[in-house]
Amino acid sequence: MDRMRARVGDKRILVLVKAFLKAGILSEDGVERDTDTGTPQGGILSPLLANIALSVLDEHFAEVWASFGKGSTRRYRRSKGMATCRLVRYADDFVVLVAGTRADAETLRDEVAEVLRPMGLRLSETKTTIAHIDEGFDFLGFRIQRQRQPGSNKRIVYTWPSKKAVASIKAKVRALTTGGTNQPLWVLLRRVNSVLRGWTNYFRHGSSKATFRYLHQFAWRRTIRWLRRKHPRVTWKQLRRLYLPGWWPTDGATILFDPATVPVTRYRYRGSKIPTPWTAAQMGAA
Repeated sequence: MDRMRARVGDKRILVLVKAFLKAGILSEDGVERDTDTGTPQGGILSPLLANIALSVLDEHFAEVWASFGKGSTRRYRRSKGMATCRLVRYADDFVVLVAGTRADAETLRDEVAEVLRPMGLRLSETKTTIAHIDEGFDFLGFRIQRQRQPGSNKRIVYTWPSKKAVASIKAKVRALTTGGTNQPLWVLLRRVNSVLRGWTNYFRHGSSKATFRYLHQFAWRRTIRWLRRKHPRVTWKQLRRLYLPGWWPTDGATILFDPATVPVTRYRYRGSKIPTPWTAAQMGAA
């Protein structure tokens, strides 16, 4: 809390944070347990504390970026072999992009560790890595890597769902379609649709078309297997007539969501042009 007080001047916010920290945890067995240290995993307080603690990192790299000067100055630095860098952060996940050598990246890693030390934070040795853009890295569920553009010699940075993200959605669909055959098909479809729709909406801003086509086949196979277990004595002809018009799982008005139909729309960088309700004076006062 002492470090919080150094960053937050509003006492009402500090009181709320302390109340959250001391609220306890209602566990699965129905017993309420006190919390002496830390916050529960997935708790709503964690992102707030992460943003407050890591604001020191934002401020540090904002000063570093300003020291590089304008665009022409940054290009000049790179032409002379001098490094430039940029921080990208979301809650407690961040990546520092470096235009320079591996030695420059290692120096920045040590610099980040020094900036975070006064806040009582340290970099995780297992999760902190240095990678070339051609090797690629995972960030916020995306795989980010530079590859040759098909049909040309131009190399472009692509983003697509990481293997871990794909494994996660497959596990969720597999869990929903394993057992539970006493429920009607429309109930299963609604549950699977909710999971697939949310996942594809998140990843539709990357190069995800191939992944969406793969999920199209995976969701179809898992649903068909579930139907076969639910109706072991029903023939394929009867199954198609009841639940598979056009070979796509359907129960009344409820249809299995098709990931392959989700359009891919790439984000365009807008930077500081993104509209905000806060004026510069208000942000300075906050």
